[in-house]
Amino acid sequence: MPVFFCSPQLFGLGSVAQVVMGGDSYGNYLSINLGFGLGVTMGIHIGGGVSGAHMNTSVTFAMCLIGNLFWKKLPVYALGQLLGSFLAAVTIFWLYYDALQDYCGGNFTVTGPKATAGIFATYPAPYLSVAGGFIDQVVGTAVLLLCIQAINDQKNCSALSGTSPLVTGLLVALIGISLGSNSGYPINPARDLPPRIFTAMAGWGTTVFSAGNNWWWIPVVAPMFGSVTGVLIYKVFIEMHHPSVEDMTTAARQQEKKKNKALELI
Repeated sequence: MPVFFCSPQLFGLGSVAQVVMGGDSYGNYLSINLGFGLGVTMGIHIGGGVSGAHMNTSVTFAMCLIGNLFWKKLPVYALGQLLGSFLAAVTIFWLYYDALQDYCGGNFTVTGPKATAGIFATYPAPYLSVAGGFIDQVVGTAVLLLCIQAINDQKNCSALSGTSPLVTGLLVALIGISLGSNSGYPINPARDLPPRIFTAMAGWGTTVFSAGNNWWWIPVVAPMFGSVTGVLIYKVFIEMHHPSVEDMTTAARQQEKKKNKALELI
């Protein structure tokens, strides 16, 4: 189960922990985005050659839907993604346990000036409605899949050979920089649900599920709709308009004829 070992969560959650508990001394919102983005890059490098580095459940679902991945692999990959994310949350908790105790005195809360639940899972901004949060996650995940399709489409302007891990990581950071303030851009059921379950078990209680107007289900459900939306947009507006193999062959032959005629005139 290679996806178990290539979760980007360790770097992402660690960057959040440093910002929350370190104030201005150990990073800011940009460093969080870079933590998650570069974590994705490293995850692809670790697991890309074995599993295709499937770290996002909504991406895996969309790939199965369009026939790029066998459906039988979905439960296996999803389980690995969930376990990897859960393990990352456990690791960060124990790695920063002393810092947590120092920061909030062992009083683990979801809201308030010393809230620490947001280190592990996402929570909506106070102004965000349920409908607004759902749309936020659909759009964010759709953009993710739209760009991933382009990055890996050899018939389009794909990433240069060997650069797709870095480009994909930059994409995740870009989504955070531009679309993250509403809810922390979970855009992945496996990114949000396992750490939330862990915090419920580790001392934050069931409030992690009821907070934000029962926000917990939106990062689980909405990305699935968003992934399908992004894939369909790319297929309808880009992929379906790629020239066929026959058209490309004909164009190459015509180009060769023009080249030969030009050489004859020399």
